[in-house]
Amino acid sequence: MEIINSLGIAGVAAITAICYLVGEGVKVSGLGSKFIPVIVGVAGGVLGVIGYKIMPDFPATDILTAVAVGIVSGLAATGVNQVVKQLGGGTNE
Repeated sequence: MEIINSLGIAGVAAITAICYLVGEGVKVSGLGSKFIPVIVGVAGGVLGVIGYKIMPDFPATDILTAVAVGIVSGLAATGVNQVVKQLGGGTNE
């Protein structure tokens, strides 16, 4: 039962992972790197609402909080990308 109760925080990590992939998709689409944070933030907000609606243990008690959790999770994907670049010696595009 403990595993089922901890799925709420795993949902937040899943939002970050999905938004990371969305950001990578935007990068290869040629749309422009300056739009990636906005796009992953919006995607995270949408995924936060979906998580709130379908996951019983999602860490939000209302829609506004779910959107905020999603946006922060989405923007965390941008931070993960930067950490990978800095540790790997990659270049910013």
